[in-house]
Amino acid sequence: MVDASRRPAQLFVRKLARTAAALLVASVLTDCGEGTEPPLLTRPPKASRGTHAANAGNALFSPAGAIAGVAIKEVLTLPSIPTYIVSPPADDRLFIVQRNGAIRILAHGKLLPDFFLDLTGKITEEGEGGLLSMAFHPRYAENGLFFVNYTDTEGDTVVARYKRSAADPNRADPASAVRLLFIDQPYSNHNGGQLQFGPDGYLYVGMGDGGSAGDPACFAQRRVNLLGKMLRIDVDREADGRHYAIPPDNPFLGANRLPDEAWAIGLRNPWRFSFDRATGDLWIGDVGQNRMEEIDLQAAGTAAGHNYGWKPMEGTLCFADDKCEADTPPCGAPALTLPVLEYTHDDGDCSVTGGYVYRGRQIPALVGSYLFGDYCSGRVWAAKPGKSGFDVRKLPELAISVVTFGEDREGEIWMGTFEGKVLKLVPKAP
Repeated sequence: MVDASRRPAQLFVRKLARTAAALLVASVLTDCGEGTEPPLLTRPPKASRGTHAANAGNALFSPAGAIAGVAIKEVLTLPSIPTYIVSPPADDRLFIVQRNGAIRILAHGKLLPDFFLDLTGKITEEGEGGLLSMAFHPRYAENGLFFVNYTDTEGDTVVARYKRSAADPNRADPASAVRLLFIDQPYSNHNGGQLQFGPDGYLYVGMGDGGSAGDPACFAQRRVNLLGKMLRIDVDREADGRHYAIPPDNPFLGANRLPDEAWAIGLRNPWRFSFDRATGDLWIGDVGQNRMEEIDLQAAGTAAGHNYGWKPMEGTLCFADDKCEADTPPCGAPALTLPVLEYTHDDGDCSVTGGYVYRGRQIPALVGSYLFGDYCSGRVWAAKPGKSGFDVRKLPELAISVVTFGEDREGEIWMGTFEGKVLKLVPKAP
């Protein structure tokens, strides 16, 4: 499942599959109808209404109103889509990951002229590909290690380790690359691509279901592959000929049912997940097919091994009757973990972008609220847990084509858009 070997016949089949996926992407740009979806890294189409079941469940929310005192500030514009925004531990610099393969640094409000790392020759931007995220080792200040997730020139997922330059803290050492994971991608969309270290010190990797539409090969529920799953690996140890080890408490370790690397399954395209820096809760924004967008939550300290339901379910709705494996739970089974929040495509929304729980100081009204957005409509919501569910409110301003959220050292929230804009949530001037 992480074997880099290839056979000519496999490559030919995958090339045909990717060609079909590219045609699907092109068709979506002119028709966002039933059975299709807007890809995250192409320009959103004109909004159209989807379908929605009235009894979708308690996770379906209607915003109670807008949050006052919040504004979206445009900080800068880049020539390539900012796919991720992150700060190293205990570091005031902001690292901006660009889809084209370049990583830039924003230091003291100024964009440094030189790239921190340039991978433009190693990646493809085909479909939803590109350089998709990076994560700094928890001890980055000491060891200089960081990790990137990108699609290589053949469109397959690579998770690699790099090291900071010994001579310049604003430059990486391009010769330090060590590949940890290679994951074959059958189509050019649903790559996931998020990397983040959890409070436990392990590296989490969000993987989409491999693409196309409707998960035709049932990858999210099937064994013997890493697609459609949340992975969790130990990058501080090496074992079994790999540059990482399997944490001993991974839920499927040695069970011969699912990959040892898997932490959770049943994800369609987890486009941005995060850990609440105060509680350790894991929040996942999972992109739906054509009816529901969902937010999943694993509270800190709860049992691992969740099955988030794709593709028996899309959000709280039934999606497919066919069983991917003999023991795949059917729609509505207790073994499936339902989303804590979901929304439809009824009002021009189309694709969720997961965010962060706000733990900054500049906007007290947002503290403890999970922020997430929609790629097409530009709406950004703040969901605050309460005694009887979530109090969901929307921000008064839009962030059209929001591709990613980011969090700086102080817990303030940033966003990147398809147009290359880097935005920041700030207090609104009275």
